[in-house]
Amino acid sequence: MSGKLSLYLFTLLGVLSLNFLLVRLMPGDPLVHLLGEEGYARLTGDAVLALRAELGLDDSMVRQYGLYLIRTATGDWGWSHRFGQPVLRVIAVRLQWTLALLVPALVVGTLAGGWFGAVAGWRHRERYQRVLGCFFLGLYAVPAYCIGLLVLVVAAHWTGLPLAGIATQNEGFRSAAVRWLLPFLVTAFHGTAYKFMIMRHLVRHEIDQPYVTTALSKGLTDRQVLYGHILPDTLPAFLTVVALNLGFMVGGILLIEVVFSWQGMGCLIYQAVLARDYPMLSGTLTILAGSVLVANGLTDLFNARIDPRIADGVPVV
Repeated sequence: MSGKLSLYLFTLLGVLSLNFLLVRLMPGDPLVHLLGEEGYARLTGDAVLALRAELGLDDSMVRQYGLYLIRTATGDWGWSHRFGQPVLRVIAVRLQWTLALLVPALVVGTLAGGWFGAVAGWRHRERYQRVLGCFFLGLYAVPAYCIGLLVLVVAAHWTGLPLAGIATQNEGFRSAAVRWLLPFLVTAFHGTAYKFMIMRHLVRHEIDQPYVTTALSKGLTDRQVLYGHILPDTLPAFLTVVALNLGFMVGGILLIEVVFSWQGMGCLIYQAVLARDYPMLSGTLTILAGSVLVANGLTDLFNARIDPRIADGVPVV
């Protein structure tokens, strides 16, 4: 486990290093990228020199890198010229809206996709299960934001749900819940498709194993074999894939947020790109990479708890 922790820390260090190089290796003055063109134009010559010295841009790259790591660790992630606030403060507000959308959709998609996939894998010879498999495969092939656009068109004609300006900082719970419904359904529904296909494949692979034949020969029912024997064996691999897919799911939900004007991390990144707010882009990239690393770390801990072979470092075939 200590080796995996070292790997996660090394990966996080790599992400932070990319953030550091993002601004400093771009053409032009790094101070322009940090302040924005308008903010830089408002500074006088003496103010530019003083700010450059304060940020350590006159120092060597090694010293600048060390200062950057210290400031990142202490919560000093820079100033957003687009929002006129510290980067970390803006992210803290927007992140809660993304989590309010991502976490329920992830839970529902994992449970629904895992259950439907397990049943489909066990009954894969039935015709309707083949049709269901083709449906989820087609659903996964369509980008989530395209489904969101179709949902917007349908909702605009046949429902009275709000379609734009979804979720603002001062909005009440009831209004935010109504506006939350459409992006949640799109995110959960699209996430179910991938998890369905993974669980279906895992169960189909386990059906031909000798322990399944032995369990059936003892008179156990299909439900007992599926839920009591097959699912416990497939759960570690399934959760690992779900954790690895979290990065792609986060990328998809960012686009869904833009489609539905949900004021979370997706809209924040979009606004930062348009404004060339590089400190904000650097901070959001750090948060997204850290969330994926945390999800994978928690999955490793959970798998080690339910499968002693993983905790002991024994290869699982």
